[in-house]
Amino acid sequence: MLGRVTQNSISNQLLRNINTNLRNMQGLQEQMSTGRLINRPSDDPVGITYALRYRSDLSINEKYQSNVDSAGSWLEFNDTMLSQVGDVLKRMKELSVTGSTGTNPQTALDNIASEIGQLKDQLLDISNSQFNGKYVFNGQFTDSAPYDSSVDPKTVVTDLGDINYVVNTGVQLSVNVKGSEVFGYPPTGVTAPKNEDDNIFHVADQLIANLKSGNYDGVKDQLPHLESRMDKILNQRAEVGARANRVELIQQRLGDLSYNLESLQSKTEDADIEELIIKAKVNENVYQASLSVGAKIIMPTLVDFLR
Repeated sequence: MLGRVTQNSISNQLLRNINTNLRNMQGLQEQMSTGRLINRPSDDPVGITYALRYRSDLSINEKYQSNVDSAGSWLEFNDTMLSQVGDVLKRMKELSVTGSTGTNPQTALDNIASEIGQLKDQLLDISNSQFNGKYVFNGQFTDSAPYDSSVDPKTVVTDLGDINYVVNTGVQLSVNVKGSEVFGYPPTGVTAPKNEDDNIFHVADQLIANLKSGNYDGVKDQLPHLESRMDKILNQRAEVGARANRVELIQQRLGDLSYNLESLQSKTEDADIEELIIKAKVNENVYQASLSVGAKIIMPTLVDFLR
């Protein structure tokens, strides 16, 4: 048996429908004003889960990108320092070749010895180079100078620890170059984990001493050590260059990943304004129509029927 339809029930149903249309229109207007499909979790419980995941991944990716940029800057600085060391050694070799010639008078040898002394001081300056306030040739002890002026530099063994940057999940990249690998371990006769007679400070001291004493053969004997150290510097530069190339590849990969994540986030969160405008216009027409029809439905009263 059907129940009686009263004017009150008609009015209540009408108001509910009008409010529903109004809420729909309000939701569309909110999306148009914010430009986002999801303004609160209740708008799309599944979509907000993906959106939060994309935001988290983007945040982590940005941190990796920052680490990669820092690693690249550190490696670039190391390459510059190694290039300067190579230039100093090249000049030292030129002077040594000149000084090993027996036709040079002692005055010329003394002048060469003086210049080699200046080159040694330049190497000491390079060995204590800092990048962003950190000593680059002292391993993990970046707050202390590797070659203190109070210690004979040829006896120094720098810290051999690595400075690693996390550039991806489970991926670390070492960016530092150890001072002892660049300038050499202490020569034979000095207690150390490793001995190298091509220690550049030791070679410089030997050259200076032999030049001042006029020992041409002694100067000539240091040339192989100079060449050996120059080869090791080249190897260090090659290794730094390989790491720098890897950094560039990682930067490109992280950039592509960031673009993909931003695209996915946009598809999940961002609204299609053109589509929203069409929907909003249609919804507005529906709302206006419901108001117009409702006005005709609820206008009649008992008085209207008694006329």
